[in-house]
Amino acid sequence: MITVIDYDAGNTQSVCKALEYLGYNTELTGDCDAVKSASHLLLPGVGAFGQAMDNLKKRGLDEAIKEYVKSGKPFLGICLGMQLLFSESKESPDVKGLSLFDNSIELIPGSKEFKVPHIGWNSLDIKENSRLFKGIRQGDYVYFVHSFYLPGDFEHVCASSDYSVKIGAAVEHENVFGCQFHPEKSGETGLRILDNFAKMK
Repeated sequence: MITVIDYDAGNTQSVCKALEYLGYNTELTGDCDAVKSASHLLLPGVGAFGQAMDNLKKRGLDEAIKEYVKSGKPFLGICLGMQLLFSESKESPDVKGLSLFDNSIELIPGSKEFKVPHIGWNSLDIKENSRLFKGIRQGDYVYFVHSFYLPGDFEHVCASSDYSVKIGAAVEHENVFGCQFHPEKSGETGLRILDNFAKMK
């Protein structure tokens, strides 16, 4: 059973459908007890950093997520859900994130060539021995939709992508994982990433 957190700020249905396509039972819930007892927990996200954190806090889900992570079981944040793992974001300067990682999420520097938001397919530069990217080839493409990003030099980045700057496309540390891109919208490559996560113990 894969538990997907419902907090009115996520692309939950497409994530659930992708997991069900792979043959996994999914549970969509905003219940704190269900979150804490999950075997695999997934936090999708679409929208603004500040509003998403407010939604989590109002439901007590911020503390439920932190308690779950301490259990050592697999956790995956997607898009805004990855950004929420960090301590702060330039999108909402006065809002504290989940602080599972200590770093700031920055605004992508736009230009005539590189429009913001960044929408579309970009290739990945994957670090060796990543559990999340097992079986994924260097240069495989995934689908991004975002205006803010994790700098690619952050120590726990396991895959990066270039879009005017080096973007931290994914993070991996112990049982905590994050994807800035949308694996549920990234074809066979994205499905393989979700399958890798679902098979973790």
